[in-house]
Amino acid sequence: MAEIVSKQTTIKEKVSLKGVGLHTGQSVTITFKPAPEDTGYVFKRIDLDGGPEVEADVAYVVNTQRGTNLEKNGVSIQTSEHVLAACVGLEIDNLIMELDASEPPIMDGSSKFFIEALEKAGIEELDADREEFEVDEVICYHDDESGSEIIVMPADEYQVTTMVDFGTKVLGTQNASLNHLSDFKAEIANARTFSFLHELEALLDHGLIKGGDLNNAIVYVDKEIGEETMKKLRVAFNRKEMSVKPNGILDNLNLHYPNEAARHKLLDVVGDLALIGTRIKGKVIANKPGHYVNTQFAKKMAKIIKAAKRNNVPKINPDIKPLMDVNDIMNTLPHRPPFLLVDKIYSCTDSCVIGMKNVTMNEPFFVGHFPGKPVMPGVLQVEAMAQTGGILALRSVPDPENYLTYFMKIDNVRFKQQVVPGDTLIFKLELLAPIRRGICQMQGYAYVNGKLATEAVLMAQIVKSK
Repeated sequence: MAEIVSKQTTIKEKVSLKGVGLHTGQSVTITFKPAPEDTGYVFKRIDLDGGPEVEADVAYVVNTQRGTNLEKNGVSIQTSEHVLAACVGLEIDNLIMELDASEPPIMDGSSKFFIEALEKAGIEELDADREEFEVDEVICYHDDESGSEIIVMPADEYQVTTMVDFGTKVLGTQNASLNHLSDFKAEIANARTFSFLHELEALLDHGLIKGGDLNNAIVYVDKEIGEETMKKLRVAFNRKEMSVKPNGILDNLNLHYPNEAARHKLLDVVGDLALIGTRIKGKVIANKPGHYVNTQFAKKMAKIIKAAKRNNVPKINPDIKPLMDVNDIMNTLPHRPPFLLVDKIYSCTDSCVIGMKNVTMNEPFFVGHFPGKPVMPGVLQVEAMAQTGGILALRSVPDPENYLTYFMKIDNVRFKQQVVPGDTLIFKLELLAPIRRGICQMQGYAYVNGKLATEAVLMAQIVKSK
């Protein structure tokens, strides 16, 4: 289920970083810019006509070879995970990331430099509430081919544990854990990407890692190096001399941690799961994670969260006095029976209202609508939803009795369940954006018998009646 936990954030001012793309070798500048509430993470290709945007959404994942690559309408973003991990690690919710190439700069192969840039820009709180998906049961994804598995279980906060086993002497079994997101900067952010020598040779043969050097990738030597291979490596990394250290790492790069590989895998998990688009309250355990299994799990979670949001029936206690009864409602709305279609309001905040209507057999519309098989007309379900939304809209003015709400537009109306006499309709309407210049846009849901019956997006204008 989704719950409101705090306010959304963005950065205070724009900030840029320059570098090269790991696989393309292209020089690239990434500019982080503040973004309005509910924007999420958006990549913008300013090197292309029109500055097309690609949202950080798991639906746009097209390839997970050596990174998580996105594509929307033919516009590509490569190796997105390191920069997204930095955004999550600093608990930034909304960000525009402008790129003048397809791939963010690799920097040192970690999230460290992105963290530093974003902190330099400063983080500020926005007015909108932040949603978090609270995990209340174990959710699992298993990949039969690789044996990789990711699960998420209930926990008090977002936590991640990675367990990796590479089956080699130079780099065997490792674990890493992040128990508090606030520890990401200190414990995970500077863990660098890595590769095995046999993978490196294949990448070089295919013309990849053109931007690689010994400062942005740890190379574990898992096989004997012949002179021919050493020549290739010297050319690829523009080095006159190269060697293998006693700990099995190419050249003289020193590890930040004994389990740096597992920590970097954890960094990748955090970045890839950012593509879900909703914060998670739960403990993620990833066994042998990789970009493919990470993003498959993200797709599964995104579907579960979307379904939970649609079917998240508000809990109403009939034994508790409502916030507004029918008389209070008539003091706010101009509607009167038989056209007043809301009986009670149970809660109303600055961004959400929950109301209720008991559907009885003596409703006047049942006389002529499907006699013998009474079904509440869909248009009246939407009208009842709109009246409930009117309570939310009029909350923004000090004297609601002197205002009217005129609905300007209704979109994406869907009817899922029949509503019949004896049913209780529960309405939930949420602002999609702050009310500006009297314009109010809301996502509305109507539930019956624990299921979503009707949904619609409604836009209304608040107008003074006199």
